[in-house]
Amino acid sequence: MKVLLHPTYFPNIATFAVMAQKDVIWETSDNYQKQTYRNRCHICTDQGRQMLNIPIKHVGGNQGRQRYREVCLDNSYPWQKLHFKTLQTAYRSSPFFEFYEDLLAPLFEERFDFLLDFNLRAIETICSLLAMDFPSQKKETYEVEPSQEIDGRFLVIAKRTFDVQQRPYGQVFEDRNGFVPNCSILDLLFNEGTNSLNYLRQQKLDFLDA
Repeated sequence: MKVLLHPTYFPNIATFAVMAQKDVIWETSDNYQKQTYRNRCHICTDQGRQMLNIPIKHVGGNQGRQRYREVCLDNSYPWQKLHFKTLQTAYRSSPFFEFYEDLLAPLFEERFDFLLDFNLRAIETICSLLAMDFPSQKKETYEVEPSQEIDGRFLVIAKRTFDVQQRPYGQVFEDRNGFVPNCSILDLLFNEGTNSLNYLRQQKLDFLDA
């Protein structure tokens, strides 16, 4: 049975572990909600866990809710340039940043109009770097309780906590902050490099049954 997931901004390690071990279908027919990982991710810096947030154009007034696929990026703010500079500052001393830097740079140079399009392109890029298949199937209709898939959509909720049992790996500022679990896949990629896929395949997915 496939797992239903939201495409998020450089998904966290728990989400990518599901992708590495299960067949995945994307939820793209839902309404956009605030306080989720749709437009944010966490990385590790010298100050500990830090959030990168993509600015979007909010719909207000009588227009009401907005479909995720219709959410537009606010490109009046140079978020791509600033996010990439933040990654360079945080990870320039990590073992594999220079190896992947030029391969990731186009994501922060090409203009995207829609959040969903950017997220899917970013996930596809990471899958390519990990040498894993990119899940391309999208769910066509929204279901409150999916009848044909395992519901993993809770992974998108930024404020929800669940037990993620992740084996520690070396992080750049581990001596200052200790191990910071379940960051963006970028943190694993820059620190573990070619071992990242093996790491993801070894992670427990007990949280899917919680």
